[in-house]
Amino acid sequence: MISLTVEEILKSTEGKLIYGDENNEIKKIVIDSRMADSQSLFVAVVGEVQDGHKYIKDAYQLGCRAFLISDESFVEKELENSSVIEVENTEIALGKIAKYYRGAFDIPVVGVTGSVGKTTTRDMIYSVLSNKFNTLKNEKNLNNQFGVPLTLFNLNRENECAIIEMGMCGFGEIEYLVDIVRPKIGVISNIGMSHIELLGSQEGIFKAKMEIASYFDEASTLIVNGDDKFLSEVYKEYNKGDKEGYTVYSFGKGRDNTVSCRKIVSIGDEKTLFTLSIEGIEDEIEFEIPTVGEHNVYNAMSSILVGLILGMTIEEIKEGLLNFQATKDRQDIINTDDFTIINDVYNASPDSMIASMKVLSLYNDKRRVAILGDCLEMGEFAEEAHRKIGVQTLDKVDVIITTGESAEFIGTEAKERGFDLSKVYHFKTKEELIASLSDILKKDDAILVKASRGMKFEDIVKYIEGGCKC
Repeated sequence: MISLTVEEILKSTEGKLIYGDENNEIKKIVIDSRMADSQSLFVAVVGEVQDGHKYIKDAYQLGCRAFLISDESFVEKELENSSVIEVENTEIALGKIAKYYRGAFDIPVVGVTGSVGKTTTRDMIYSVLSNKFNTLKNEKNLNNQFGVPLTLFNLNRENECAIIEMGMCGFGEIEYLVDIVRPKIGVISNIGMSHIELLGSQEGIFKAKMEIASYFDEASTLIVNGDDKFLSEVYKEYNKGDKEGYTVYSFGKGRDNTVSCRKIVSIGDEKTLFTLSIEGIEDEIEFEIPTVGEHNVYNAMSSILVGLILGMTIEEIKEGLLNFQATKDRQDIINTDDFTIINDVYNASPDSMIASMKVLSLYNDKRRVAILGDCLEMGEFAEEAHRKIGVQTLDKVDVIITTGESAEFIGTEAKERGFDLSKVYHFKTKEELIASLSDILKKDDAILVKASRGMKFEDIVKYIEGGCKC
C-alpha cells in the first residue's frame, strides 16, 4: 500500500477529526484489531455480530495510532498520540477510502462475478495475466463490501493490472462494489441458482450480476458465457446493434461465440486438452490446463479472452494457463493409499455440484462415491434444486451418501428414477455419516465431497484422508 495521510482519509470520507494530526501517515488499513500495528488505520466496522469499537483498545495496545469510528463514546478517554476520525458509517467510509485509493492507479482492472466458478475464473485469469503483468487479485474469499476494499489497499506502484472477484447476496451489492473498483473488463461466468432465495428467480440473479456493467463506457468490455440461457441474450443484443456503450464478447461451445470450444479431452485427473476457434484467428488452437472438468474449460475460455483484450500473445496465454493453481478446497484432488478424494467443500450450488459430479464421472475405472450435503439459500426452490442434482447422479455416480434436510431429495430423486436402492445412504447428521463411512467405502474408491460452506464438510475430508479404514 502506498501511504495516505489522515488529511486524505478526512477528504475521502468527509469525516470529522476529533483529535490528532492531519499529517500523520497511514501505510496499512485494517478492520481486524489483531492485524493492527504502528502504521495502521483501524476501521471500527459494526457488523451483525461484532462491533469493532470494542477492539479499539486492543488495536491501540498493538501500536495503532489512527482510528476511524462512528461512535465517539468508545473513545471518551483520549488515545495518546493518536488521530481519531469520526464518520456516520464506518463500512461506507471504508468503501469511500478504497474508491479514493483506487483512483490513484491508472491500470486495467478486471471484475469477475457469476453464480458458479467465479473464484476459479479469477484464479485462472490471474494465472494468465501474471505470466506477463505484475497482477493483483483477491485472496481467498475477500469478495464482499469488506474484502474488496481491503484487496484494493494492496495495490502498489508495481502492479500493472488487477483482478477483483465480486460476490453478492442481493440487488445493488455488485453495483456498490463496481463503483469502488471501476473495472474496464467484466466477466460473468454464468447465471445459476445461488442466492435464489434472496433474489427470487434466475431472472433476478441475472439482473443483479449485470450490475457489473453499471459504470461501463465505450472503452469497456463485458465477457459472458454464450451458452448460458440469460447471458447469451446479452451477446445477441450486442451483435444486433441493440446494446450500446461497451463491447460484448462471449465464450462457449456454440459456434456463434467469440471463442468457441471445438473439442475437449481429459487426461486422467491431471489435465485437460481443448481446441478453440477464436474470432479473428484463422486456425483452431489447442490449449492445456492442469485440471479437469468441462466447467474449467469454460473458465479458461474467459481467461483467454481477457488475455487477448489486454494484448497478450497466444503463447503467453498458453504458458499462463499451465501455471494455474486452484484455491484450496476447490476441486483439490487428494490421492491417499486407499482413496482418490475430490475435495470440493468450499461452497456449493446445484450447478457447481453437477459440474463436480461430471468430474467424478471421469473416474470410470473406480467406484464413484458422491458425499453430498445441502446447497443453502435455495428457499422455496430447495426441493426442486436438489432433485435436479439427483437426476444428474444416474450416469455419473455409483454410490450416493447425503446428509442435510434438502440433500435427502438428491437420493430420493435418484431412487425414484431407478438408482440402486442399496447404494443410496442418508444420515440425519454429519457425525452419523462420518461414523458410517468405514462400512460403506471400499479401497480405491473415487470420492467427491461437496456441500455449502455452512455444512463444514472439510471434517469429512479430514476423516477420510486421515483415519477412515475400509
